[in-house]
Amino acid sequence: MRHWPKAEHLLRTNWFLRASISAFLSLVCVAYPVSAGPQVPPHISPAEFWMSGAAVQGGLVIGRAPEGTHSLFLNDTPLELSPDGFFLIGFDRDAPMQANLVAIHADGRKIERNIAIAPGNWRIENVAANITGGAKSSAEFQARRSEELTQIASARAVRSDSAGWRQTFIRPVSGRISGLFGAQRIYNGTPGSYHNGMDIAAPTGRDFVAPADGVVTLAANDAFTLEGHLLMIDHGMGLNSAFLHASELLVKEGDRVKQGQVIGRVGATGRASGPHLHWGMKWNSARIDPKLLLPSG
Repeated sequence: MRHWPKAEHLLRTNWFLRASISAFLSLVCVAYPVSAGPQVPPHISPAEFWMSGAAVQGGLVIGRAPEGTHSLFLNDTPLELSPDGFFLIGFDRDAPMQANLVAIHADGRKIERNIAIAPGNWRIENVAANITGGAKSSAEFQARRSEELTQIASARAVRSDSAGWRQTFIRPVSGRISGLFGAQRIYNGTPGSYHNGMDIAAPTGRDFVAPADGVVTLAANDAFTLEGHLLMIDHGMGLNSAFLHASELLVKEGDRVKQGQVIGRVGATGRASGPHLHWGMKWNSARIDPKLLLPSG
């Protein structure tokens, strides 16, 4: 029987193979850069709060708690702290204009920071789509919707150890932004709820990728009434993404995905007036605008 050389031997001896792999990895890094994580400016004292940017309705900030923080609260609600002292805060579309952040040390000392939250600028959008989406009647919609919402809530309750929340997010697909977060939606003349994500127009079948590392918590191969084929990913620290209206899902529940990995294909399933990818995000119970997480946002 012929014995093939071990892979490590090939890598040591074949300079052409090594060079090819190096070039491929360079291209991957250029296409999908992975952030080293939050970078605190050197002039910020470890004894004080640091936040990555201004607070705005629909926005997300990464913060670092003062050194020695034992527990952290936002408006009396506990916040999760990473081992190196970082935290996330998401501000809902309708968040109040003020919030209070409190760090408590083991000896009971408190450090407080008041946060001013800037208002969003929401518009009205008219959509030529049936308000009940893939359901043919209101009765069918009501019959199906309860179980769909249960599955979505269960997926959002998953807490993984993913560190995707630390990364600089990338766009899941190229294309024109056709729907804005926070806009009041009117469906064929009937008012609906506000738009809770960002729509990106793209042709049916175009690949879309994971905007950051995460764990798949829901992959609805049976199309939901509104969301169609729905894919949800947990990025850790209470942050998750939802991708709606796909024509095909390429990962399954429980899969770990990497930033830039192809996870599905664009479609127009569910409540959609044409092919596009709806990208929604939540931090705990707060809905946030994905566009604000992008470098150009």
